[in-house]
Amino acid sequence: MSARYHLRFQIHPYEGPDAVRATAAELAKTCTDAGVAEVVLLLGAEEHFTGHLSGPGEDLWYEAAATAQEVLLGAGLDVSLNPWVTTGHADRGRCDTHGFAPMVSPTGQVAAAQASFACPRWRAWLTGHYGRFAELGFRVLWLEDDFRFHNHAPLDWGGGFEPLMLDRLAALAGRPVPRPELVAALTAPGPPHPLRQLWQRVWRTAQQEVAAQVAGEVHRRSAGRSRTGLMSSGLDVASVEGRDWSALFGALAPGGGAVHRPHFAPYADAPGHELARQVWMPELQRSLRPECVDSEPEIENWPHTAWSKSDVQTWSEMVAAQLSGADALLLNLYPLHGARPGHHPRTAELLRRARPALDLVSRQHPRGQRTLGVGLPFAQDAAAHVRAHGGDLTELAVDPGPAAEFLLRYGVPVTAEPAPVRALFGPSAWAFDDPAVRAMLAGGLLLDGTAAVILHRRGFGPLIGLTGAEPVDREAPAATGGPGPYATERLCAAAGEDLAGLLLSVNTQPALARLREAPGAQRWSEVRTPDGRAWGAGRTAFTNALGGRVAVLAATEPHTLPADDHAQLLLHRTVRFLEGEDARLPLVSGGPHLIPHLSHADGVTTLTVANGCQDPARPVVDLPALPDAAAVGATLLAPLAEPRPAHTGRQGRTLRPDTELPHRGWAVLRW
Repeated sequence: MSARYHLRFQIHPYEGPDAVRATAAELAKTCTDAGVAEVVLLLGAEEHFTGHLSGPGEDLWYEAAATAQEVLLGAGLDVSLNPWVTTGHADRGRCDTHGFAPMVSPTGQVAAAQASFACPRWRAWLTGHYGRFAELGFRVLWLEDDFRFHNHAPLDWGGGFEPLMLDRLAALAGRPVPRPELVAALTAPGPPHPLRQLWQRVWRTAQQEVAAQVAGEVHRRSAGRSRTGLMSSGLDVASVEGRDWSALFGALAPGGGAVHRPHFAPYADAPGHELARQVWMPELQRSLRPECVDSEPEIENWPHTAWSKSDVQTWSEMVAAQLSGADALLLNLYPLHGARPGHHPRTAELLRRARPALDLVSRQHPRGQRTLGVGLPFAQDAAAHVRAHGGDLTELAVDPGPAAEFLLRYGVPVTAEPAPVRALFGPSAWAFDDPAVRAMLAGGLLLDGTAAVILHRRGFGPLIGLTGAEPVDREAPAATGGPGPYATERLCAAAGEDLAGLLLSVNTQPALARLREAPGAQRWSEVRTPDGRAWGAGRTAFTNALGGRVAVLAATEPHTLPADDHAQLLLHRTVRFLEGEDARLPLVSGGPHLIPHLSHADGVTTLTVANGCQDPARPVVDLPALPDAAAVGATLLAPLAEPRPAHTGRQGRTLRPDTELPHRGWAVLRW
């Protein structure tokens, strides 16, 4: 199966139908030459957004879309439509002209151009707008990622606190709840206030109602030819909004299918080690999609061209998206404010040069693949359970990202699927009920300091090997009469004689958990003060009464700990301890930020490793489960180059490709 390119492009209507037709013809030729299968026409986007379209303005865009669609279909291309706004991305000086009820922020800021999900006038406009364009029969009509409550500039945090929404809450609560009281309740310290779940239900219900209304109209007026697509943001803030992913996708699929654009990549140039994020984000979102929903991750670039993001980075993110089993890549590569394809020849060249590697990865990573690695438990309703501290709504946003980045940067693969070894970090530990926690503790479980404190408070101390676990803030030790500020982590012989006595830094951690081991627990490291006095355990390892193995880190933000080769070796040994007698996971070393993706399909296991470091590297793979007679094939994917075979040396269970892996290149090992 070949990779599919779906190209976002805006054709402006202002110069008349002849100019629209000429631009569409030029675009069709460019797409054909570059192997693009579909054009996603943008509608009144960014610089050309005049407000929610209606009347003559909507007519103008409708005629342009119809003309462009005719030309593109005639050239053998599929065509979808991407209206620019639902509620509205940001005011940016625009003002509402429809009489929509505006969004209101938690502190009472009122939007000038962005509408409330509860506004009946806006709902009628949105349904009619999508329904009208659906009659043209586009393959997909996309709901932009402003279909959310958060991130609506200039509102602080976002919107959703409008009087119409508060009326809905009053109906559920049986009394009016003023906005200041509601906001205080959402972030009140201690156990979640009952209003939090009610409020998330208000948000969730309003969003699902609109989704069902729009998708139903699209299905009806397109006579079933069109599907509705959802562009989404991060899982953490979607959890704050109370999003039920399965129910939302169900609302979007009246004809039995929908499409999803998972967010996963930055807009502009970023360090190579951020590829860890591009690996785990599609994986987590994949676990939330029903089978009837296609995945088209967006290759972001804004405000577009290689001046924003290099071709090398763009290519490496395209590979990461294809590793997730994507059905297509949604390409955001051309400027929206005034583009003709011929003005940007490098873009078409990028797509041509990228294809050989992407086609290979597409064949090796089908949609139905299994991913393997350390499991990342994720509860979509985590924000309903976490403990706040009296701050703002950002306190409620949690996801497995920190655990994933900590593991991936050290060469440990991750998965969203159930796995023998799991990692549970941060406030997410509040989100799982006691039976779910016990099930994790019966296998291998890695905890950070925050999760250990939470589980200890919940009564799981005997199963995690701790008699005590208390958080200590960075500035707290002097005030509490402790031994002094924590500074270093000294490795103990239990972690390995070769590591004993080595020092790691915990000096910049915002907090540590002061751990007290239970009988039978091993201390793998000890936290010390600047003058060398003992502060507490840094890492512990324990085999519990359930037969499970638990490793605990005192660090509350392990992904921000200073990284080095010794810390990587320590983590690899921790994973092997958690696996027990059935060690199977490939663990990658050989350089900084060698980021793995592990999958299985059609009887073949594939380990794909990215080099997120600027320096070239030769990955070293420790693979204890590799059969002696197994043949290992290797391929090097260098940026924007043809894939080429690579030789892999093997010594016992250790694999080492002989070819250096360049910056943002990928090594593919298959057995």
